[in-house]
Amino acid sequence: MADPTAAQDPAAQDQALPATGYEWHLAARPQGWPVPADFALVEAPVRRPGPGEILVRNAYLSVDPYMRGRMNDQKSYVPPYALGAPMDGGAVGYVIASEAEGFAVGDAVLHGLGWREYATLDAAHTVKVDPELAPLSAYLGVLGMPGLTAYAGLLEVASFKPGDTVFVSGAAGAVGSLVGQIARLKGAKRVIGSAGSAAKVATLVDELGFDAAFDYKAGPVAEQLAQAAPEGIDVYFDNVGGEHLEAAIGALNVHGRVTLCGAIAQYNDTAAPAGPRNLALAIGKRLRLQGMIVGDHGALRGQFFEEVGGWLRDGSLRSDETVVEGVENTAEAFLGMLRGANTGKMVVKV
Repeated sequence: MADPTAAQDPAAQDQALPATGYEWHLAARPQGWPVPADFALVEAPVRRPGPGEILVRNAYLSVDPYMRGRMNDQKSYVPPYALGAPMDGGAVGYVIASEAEGFAVGDAVLHGLGWREYATLDAAHTVKVDPELAPLSAYLGVLGMPGLTAYAGLLEVASFKPGDTVFVSGAAGAVGSLVGQIARLKGAKRVIGSAGSAAKVATLVDELGFDAAFDYKAGPVAEQLAQAAPEGIDVYFDNVGGEHLEAAIGALNVHGRVTLCGAIAQYNDTAAPAGPRNLALAIGKRLRLQGMIVGDHGALRGQFFEEVGGWLRDGSLRSDETVVEGVENTAEAFLGMLRGANTGKMVVKV
């Protein structure tokens, strides 16, 4: 961390600041699964902050499934990445220069200019965080976007109620692992998860409190779900799509609810998805399938911090991370996350 006294002397501050830093650019739009050649690590000048701005040395960067969609040149709820330009995403770090009132050198902040070592940005687009209350990386995971996604997606979008049987796909990931635990803490009758390895299945049941879990690679999802939930399910939290969504529609009870959060199974497909082929069942079962974007649920943020923060403090809720060291490995961390190499939140320690 920079010496706070340097902020009082502009000349000394300028002298202490880095001249260049590394940032990741999208070099080509992926065709199907991304490959390392689609990304480029570039050394670029570090811009000094202007009025109202701060310069942040990033400590942790986030890589998330939604970023794959931004690599395609198509209209969505968030603009696509531009070719040959810095990519962005969630990041946390420390202020090393400030021209903004209320922000001092040494402050820890959460912001949206990840995929780089240093970020110069409007202080109004950052949020101060307290590394004494939780590890800094937690603000990219359990206390950040994935945590709020899990909380809002289960409680608000899926209208969870005590006694529900809940099925979560991608249950060992950043969002899914929290959905299952929150459902348990809120009084679910049964919590079931799917994951991509026997080791992850064991973690869900033995360490995160899921009642049942299965490896979706070990057999048809519908058959394994029927064995895990013989009385059907009431809520499905979908991070995967495809075969998982089709199986869940078949297993849902009357008036079941589905939160459509992600469809990672088809993000890299070049052909049309195979399913679900049984959507007509939603009519007779009176199912509700609702998509969600976490930005729509900001009003829950205070309640989320209070409740989830309390669970973290008393040990009721566990937050797993997979940490990749070095900004130079950010693209590989992203590719690993798409392959399911992470348990819990995947972050890059700069």
